[in-house]
Amino acid sequence: MSFENQCILNPLRREYTLSEVEAKVEEAPVEETKAVVEETEAVEKTEVKEEAKAQPETKKEGPEKWGIAHIYSSYNNTIIHMTDLTGAETVAISSGGIHVNADRYESSPFAAMKAANAVVESARTKGFTGFHIRVRAVGGVGSRVPGPGAQAAIRALARGGFKIGRIDDVTPIPHDTTRKKGGKRGRRV
Repeated sequence: MSFENQCILNPLRREYTLSEVEAKVEEAPVEETKAVVEETEAVEKTEVKEEAKAQPETKKEGPEKWGIAHIYSSYNNTIIHMTDLTGAETVAISSGGIHVNADRYESSPFAAMKAANAVVESARTKGFTGFHIRVRAVGGVGSRVPGPGAQAAIRALARGGFKIGRIDDVTPIPHDTTRKKGGKRGRRV
């Protein structure tokens, strides 16, 4: 936007109006018009600098508050449990079974996403800004692969607007296991 248009659009600024500039140009020799133009440019630059300083910088709210999101994902359900960093205080907890009506959908990615969104809303109201994620499968003599809801839950937590620190797999894996169920000849169908 040119200087003349700025003067017309914003008459409250302390600058020369278009008519004053035209009057000085008509009556002044060439050297004086250059001085007038340089003076108006200098005033404009200082006002732009003042406006830049007047805009508030991005506010940094108080100290960051971190938590831990424990995701337990089996083939029957997905449970998301958010605690503080020590793990002693529960911030929020939700499971896939709360958000769907049929038992067969408890472990679905949709149910896990709904559960994660519920945890995100609760954690946001309590002032958390970021969290670490711990993913757990059944482990032990059961499956060591997380269920189908784990990845959907992690994505929903990431989209919640929090900072994400570490993502760990904390599935319990025994070094010397107990005997699997099913007996000596296995499960007979």
